[in-house]
Amino acid sequence: MTGPASGDAEKERDPSSRVYAPDFLTELFRNPLDPGYGDAAARRAAGGMSRVRQVLGRPVSLLVLAVIGFLFAVAYRETMAEEPSRATARAGLIAEIKGREAATDRLTERAEQLREEVGRQRDAALSGSQASRLRTLEAGTGLARVRGDGVVVRLADATADQDGVTSGKADPSRVLYSDLQKVANALWAAGAEAVAVNGQRLTATSTIRSAGEAILVDYRPVTGPYEVQAIGPRSMRDRFNESRAAALMREVARTTGLSFGVKRVDDLTLPAAPQPRLRYAEPSASPSPRPSGSGAAGSSSPGSSGPGGSSSPSGGGR
Repeated sequence: MTGPASGDAEKERDPSSRVYAPDFLTELFRNPLDPGYGDAAARRAAGGMSRVRQVLGRPVSLLVLAVIGFLFAVAYRETMAEEPSRATARAGLIAEIKGREAATDRLTERAEQLREEVGRQRDAALSGSQASRLRTLEAGTGLARVRGDGVVVRLADATADQDGVTSGKADPSRVLYSDLQKVANALWAAGAEAVAVNGQRLTATSTIRSAGEAILVDYRPVTGPYEVQAIGPRSMRDRFNESRAAALMREVARTTGLSFGVKRVDDLTLPAAPQPRLRYAEPSASPSPRPSGSGAAGSSSPGSSGPGGSSSPSGGGR
């Protein structure tokens, strides 16, 4: 005998008789548009745009487009009007820079002639041994022109390559001021007796730094290709090639396309460096007064050290 309970059990076993409530994702994919948007679109399609909006909308759109076009035209005209003045100012600055460089070269040449004249007068006034010793000191400090066998290290910027992403020319790898510093220091360590960068003699007070994209050697700009010239023993080239700086520059040249080369030169002449401006410390005109009460009992000078005291004024030590 079957009752209502057995009928319910048979319905549960029959999959076709089950009712599934739609879940959130199913409903979202079935009706992606919010009902409010659908109602608004239906009302707009049924009623259509009002005549007033149609009449007023077109002139406003045309007016906005006309204003935007006028602004673009004014901006373009202003830009083109200022371009000749910019080009003229740039050409004037370039001409002034070249004129100053030419004047500096003339003054440098005149200073070299006067220096040689002073050297001849000095050698005539001094004895032979004193003049020879002075010339040796000048050659070692970079204040005299030297000549001998040496090494030339040449560095040049990489050529501009085609960029496959932007279809334009990629910025080439450039020689940095730190590269020239590394090469010069490695040449000194390899036994160089005199070093110059593009004809600028290096001394104990010389600097190699950058100002924007320009490289300055003793505050004078140098341009590529860069040549670091050094006079020294025959083993200088081999010692430089074995240095860490040379290995680093070879790796940079291999990966970035920079030009790096080392060659031996049998007869090399390096110019003298400009005369340095030396500053000397001078003693004070009058000694500083001693503080009052410095001789009182129980006081001690900063430099003295008693039992358990420190020998330094600050009380610290290494």
